[in-house]
Formats: sequence, C-alpha cells, structure tokens
Amino acid sequence: MKIPSWRNYYRDLRFDNIATEKYRHILLLAYWPVFGFLFWFAEAVYPVKKYIVVSSVVDSMIPFCELFVLPYVLWYFYLIGIHVYTFFNDVDAFKKLMKYIIITYSVTLVIYYLFPTCQLLRPAVFERDNVLTQFMSGFYAFDTNTNVCPSLHVIGSVAVMHTAWNTKGLESTKCKAAFAVTTFLISISTVFLKQHSVIDMIVALPICMIAYRLCFVEGEKHSTKSFSKRIKEKFV
Repeated sequence: MKIPSWRNYYRDLRFDNIATEKYRHILLLAYWPVFGFLFWFAEAVYPVKKYIVVSSVVDSMIPFCELFVLPYVLWYFYLIGIHVYTFFNDVDAFKKLMKYIIITYSVTLVIYYLFPTCQLLRPAVFERDNVLTQFMSGFYAFDTNTNVCPSLHVIGSVAVMHTAWNTKGLESTKCKAAFAVTTFLISISTVFLKQHSVIDMIVALPICMIAYRLCFVEGEKHSTKSFSKRIKEKFV
C-alpha cells in the first residue's frame, strides 16, 4: 500500500527537530493564538474613549439578505481548509500563506488599536423570521460591531484565493475561478448581512494586494533567483 506523500514528509517529525529547516514552518501556526489573544484584548480590554463610526451612502442602498449567511459561515471552513491543504500538500505555499496572514492580520490589529472603529448598520428588527435570521440574531449577540475596518472576513478570504492560485494541485483554470467566485461571495456577504460597511471591504483590498506582492510575487522572484544561483554554483 502506497503511503501518501505528506506522511513521508512528516514521518520523521519529533519535538526535538521541529525547529529544523524542514519543519520550522509548523511554528508559524503559533501566530494564531497570539493573534487571537491580541484581538480579544482589543475587543474586551483595550480602553477606547470613542469609536470611529464607519458608514457610506452605498451601505443604505444594500438590503439585508439572510441568504448570505451561507457564504459568510463558509469563510471559517475556507480559511481552515487552505491551511490544512497546503500544510500537507504544498509546504512552500503554506509558508507563503502564513507570511501573508501574519502581515495582513498584524497590520489590521495595529489599525484596530490606533483607529478603533464600529458600525451601526445592523437592523433592529428582521423583516422575515426564519432559521437564517434567527442565526444572525444570535450571531449579532455573540459578535460585536466594533473593530470592523478593515474587514478580516475579506482579508482572510482573499488570502485563501491568492494562496490557492499558487498551490500545487489547485492551478487549473476551473479551480482558480471557483476560488475567485467563493471569495467574492464571502466578501459581499459581509455587507449584505450588515456585518461590515463597503468601506471595510475597500480598505482591506490594498492591504491584500501589498501582501500578495510581498509573499507571492517578490517571493517567487527570490525563489527563482536562488534556484538559478544554486544551478550555477553546481555546474559552473
């Protein structure tokens, strides 16, 4: 029976060699609990005298639509899924994904601390009563309307798309299109559920573009240059 390649890759992993060049990418996952703590601190502990209210004329033109609960919740599986897939199938893509996350989420945290924002877009009463509006009612109670700009939902979904486009096994045109459509639906779900303003989406995009260039465009150039240099050293 053929052993999957990821098992071959990780079969020698032990606690005492996790910091070696082959396995140190695993340590990048430590960023997530650090981010979680700092985000919680910003939400629950950090003293804020006054929040900046984020809104635009466009927001009032966008109706609340509970159907967007589906892509909104999909985001959690979307983000976790790309971590799991790259971790086991394309370590280089996993490293770039984590670098992307560290850059974008850290920048977002700095913005949250320096310019704390909130939104007042949530409907007081839902026009319809169904399982999706009931879910959103509970979600509103759980999720605060503070620290919204830029949108982490948008940043996270774009991070997944950019990584998938540069991951082994996901390079086909159909796969790229599927990730693009999914990212678009998740992003616009934030405004249709009144979780974010359009402004939150717009501010998130340049942060993602900069991270993409740093992690995938410049990273690829550096990787190619290093490979060429190794070839010359070996044969010249």
